[in-house]
Amino acid sequence: MNEITPDAELDCVGFYCPMPIAMTKEEIEKIDVGQILRVEADDPAAESDIKAWAKRTGHEILKFHKEGTILIFFIKRTK
Repeated sequence: MNEITPDAELDCVGFYCPMPIAMTKEEIEKIDVGQILRVEADDPAAESDIKAWAKRTGHEILKFHKEGTILIFFIKRTK
């Protein structure tokens, strides 16, 4: 499973704390359990914020990487 195919995508580029978290929470509730949300953000705080949010809520970050200043998360909805 090298390439992950998301079921939905969210662009948070240009938004700063707390918007990437709020937008991610809202968007993950729109997909079904087991589906994957791809999130892009450029707020440096989003890396720790989204990782902490996923841990707190039980959702699984399948993959995280950076492309320049863009942070990319693949988050699986678990509940």
